[in-house]
Amino acid sequence: MKNVKESANFIWSIADLLRGDYKQSDYGKIILPLTVLRRLDCVLEVSKEDVLKKFDKLKTTTIENLDPILNKTAGYNFHNRSQFSFDKLVADPNNIAANLRNYINGFSEDAREIIEQFEFDNQINKMDDNNLLFMVVKRFQEVDLHPDRISSMEMGYMFEELIRKFAEISNETAGEHFTPREVIKLMVNILFLNDREILTTKGITKTIYDCCAGTGGMLSVAEEYLNELNPDARLEVFGQELNPESYAICKSDLLIKGQNASNIKKGNSISDDQLDNHKFDYLITNPPFGVKWEKFAKPVKKEHEELGHGGRFGAGLPSVGDGSFLFLMQLMAKMKPADLGGSRLALVFNGSPLFSGSPSKSKNESSIRQWIIENDLLETVIALPNQLFYNTGISTYIWVVSNKKPRERKGKVQLINAIDFSKKMSKSLGNKRNEISNKQIAEITKIYGDFKPNEYSKIFNNKDFGYAKVTVERPERNAKGQIVTDKKGNPKANSSLRDTENIPLTMDIQEYMKKEVLPHVPDAWIDETKTNIGYEINFTKYFYQYKPLRSLDEIRKDIMAIEQETDGLLKNVIG
Repeated sequence: MKNVKESANFIWSIADLLRGDYKQSDYGKIILPLTVLRRLDCVLEVSKEDVLKKFDKLKTTTIENLDPILNKTAGYNFHNRSQFSFDKLVADPNNIAANLRNYINGFSEDAREIIEQFEFDNQINKMDDNNLLFMVVKRFQEVDLHPDRISSMEMGYMFEELIRKFAEISNETAGEHFTPREVIKLMVNILFLNDREILTTKGITKTIYDCCAGTGGMLSVAEEYLNELNPDARLEVFGQELNPESYAICKSDLLIKGQNASNIKKGNSISDDQLDNHKFDYLITNPPFGVKWEKFAKPVKKEHEELGHGGRFGAGLPSVGDGSFLFLMQLMAKMKPADLGGSRLALVFNGSPLFSGSPSKSKNESSIRQWIIENDLLETVIALPNQLFYNTGISTYIWVVSNKKPRERKGKVQLINAIDFSKKMSKSLGNKRNEISNKQIAEITKIYGDFKPNEYSKIFNNKDFGYAKVTVERPERNAKGQIVTDKKGNPKANSSLRDTENIPLTMDIQEYMKKEVLPHVPDAWIDETKTNIGYEINFTKYFYQYKPLRSLDEIRKDIMAIEQETDGLLKNVIG
């Protein structure tokens, strides 16, 4: 990681040149596209002359689309046919703006589209007018970003570190762009664990999808992990990303690695799903926490009402204050049917989706949980340590959902309490003060794989999370204390005495009434028309450890000791 830190610090230092002419919040508009450009430049350096020679020959032919031929010559899914490179750009300081534009226009279509996402052309004139363009390009020419020196995963770290710093100085949220690598490693470990035999088969191809792809971190880690397991396997990656800069960074990484960059789409995956009707073997994401979705509520509600389970949101809709569940349903809609091999997904949530939403006739968070659990899709929930993420210190959880559960997991849900599996970082990164070590990742993965109850793992039947929310009525009485009845002779309910009870599905409702309600209010009854079924996962309750209260003697001794100490201090002050 030494190269990453050195290069990230060097690139970060280039931002100092912009001080005074640019607002700090705009540094990223220059630094990020030039980092991408320099990375592409370093990759193409070896084959540059061959591409130019080939281009000269082809100019005299009638071939219209030269991109595939020149890409092959370059050895990548992209090329640059301009005479310029970063070395040649700095050799002609007087024409830097025109030459840089010529260089950018020399990229093949896929690569040029990436640069356009940054709207970098607007910055070229501004930097040139302020006599900054040559200085900044010269500094970038001095840093080597070739994949032999900085791997794809390391480059991902570097982009994320730069984005985090830019976001921090402009008071934006950095964390929406990326997930800590150790969390991704844990998720990928768990996704692939039961499929090791399949994944080590020669020449196998699998697919993975991230609906909030960011800079591509999750897809990169998954691809590299599978490559370690089996160099002959291929993981085809797909994703969609809303933020143009993150989308561009993700796509450039795929281009360099020889993946199909057109598999990464730009836009909101919930309101504008550009991989509609696609199904994948694995699905993974870290959706934004607690994001309001009223901006795109109209198409979502329309799909829910008109398509039901034929669309993505048949199970229900979360409150407009938190769209987390929309992303889970988006992934679930892209799982392969079980009879075609099925799929597994892992995503990161905060605590809210475990319990938010009260059971009601309108389908909400509770009914989404109900649908997932009753269809035996929820496999595992893992509570992660706090302060793992760059932009938040709140509790986070990994949900693992699968429609191809192994036999021993059918009808069961495993909860893993991994909140103590972390170590303090030597230096904090924003709100990130803790990290999970490789050894701890292996330990959590083993707890998951063993599927046994212990201090950190609890195994439940699906039904254990369900309850009936029943409405308990009591009769209206007249001035004499007599029960008021309706025309049919049934007692009229007194709405002011109405109450609700949450009765576990594992208990008989009438038995519960006999034991818990009727001894206190013998005239009560349940209005069954108002009964709703709900599901929630109360993590704290399941892993609660009772700590006995201190004895009065211990408390008394402490108070006496404090009094003596205070008395001594007072004497020193007065004396």
